Amino acid sequence: MSRRGLAYDLVEELKRRILSGEIAPGEKLPAENSLVEEFRVSRTVVREAVSRLQAAGLVETFQGRGSFVLEVAERASGLREVRSHRDVLELLDFRIGVESEAAGLAAQRRTEHQVKAIERALDDFKRIGDDPSRSVEADFAFHLKVANASGNRFYTDLISSLGPMMIMLPRTRLDPAYEMSDATHLTRVVLEHENISAAIARADPDAARAAMRVHLSNTRHRLQPPSI
Repeated sequence: MSRRGLAYDLVEELKRRILSGEIAPGEKLPAENSLVEEFRVSRTVVREAVSRLQAAGLVETFQGRGSFVLEVAERASGLREVRSHRDVLELLDFRIGVESEAAGLAAQRRTEHQVKAIERALDDFKRIGDDPSRSVEADFAFHLKVANASGNRFYTDLISSLGPMMIMLPRTRLDPAYEMSDATHLTRVVLEHENISAAIARADPDAARAAMRVHLSNTRHRLQPPSI
C-alpha cells in the first residue's frame, strides 16, 4: 500500500476514536512511537496523518508536548454520529439540496449589505484558504453568509446548527491531492466560491443554484479514497 493509503487509514482510525469519544477532548493522542508500533507504519506516515487531523481541526499540536484532541462544538453535536464514508457522502447529498436552494433564494432576496458580506467572506477565504488551521472556519463563514442572504431564518439556523463540522468532516475524507495546501485544488475551490458569489451579486437565482450545486457536487466527487 502507498504511503498516502497508509496515512488515510490511520487518519480514519484516529478520527473514529476522536468522534466516538474514545479519545476525549483535551486528551493527548498516543505518542508517535506508540502509533508507529501499533499500526506498523513509518514515522513519516504518522506525521502525515497527524497533520491531516490538525488541518481538519480535530487536534492541535504543541511543539515538544504532542497533539491534543479539540472539543467539537456543541452546535455540531448532530454531526458527531457522522463517522462512515457513506455518512459523509449523505451529508453532502443533504447539503446539495438545502444549500442550492438557499443560494437561489439569496440571489432573489439579498440586500446590498448581504452581497458585501458574502464578498468579504470570499476575500477572507481566498486570503487564508491554504492555512489549514483557519480555512475550515473561513469556508463555513462563506456558506453561512449565503444562507443569511436567503432571507429565510430556517436556512441560517440549519447551517449554524451544523457548524464548521459540515466542512471539516468531508475534508478529513479527501485524498491528500485535494488538500487546501495543493495550489491547483485551492484555485479550483476558490473559483467555485467566486461563481456562487457572482451569481448572487447579479441576482441570478438559476445560476446561483447551479453554482452551489456544482461546488458541492464536485466536493462529493472528490471524496474518493486515495489510490493504492
